[in-house]
Amino acid sequence: MNVKFFIGQQIEHKRFNYRGLIYDVDSEFRGTEEWYQKMATSLPPKNEPWYHVLVHGSEQMTYAAQTSLQSDESAEQVVHPFVPHFFSAFSDGRYVRNDTPWPG
Repeated sequence: MNVKFFIGQQIEHKRFNYRGLIYDVDSEFRGTEEWYQKMATSLPPKNEPWYHVLVHGSEQMTYAAQTSLQSDESAEQVVHPFVPHFFSAFSDGRYVRNDTPWPG
């Protein structure tokens, strides 16, 4: 798996221009074909890593292909209500993963 980004890293979406925070990584696309056809309109590769992302300034969570993302170098913290569920601290420009299980 050629993972370019890591859990706790802040990213920017190249096409939709949102900032976000990676909270999980899949080695390849794990969604349904129906979701892929409807939501992944640029048809990014399914056999490369996909990321679960908390979207800054909202309550949204997204699923994005590695090819759609780039590093966010702003060093500004991501504001999202679920940050405390996944991360315990923000240090040196990255989030520190906690051990709290996701209630789901």
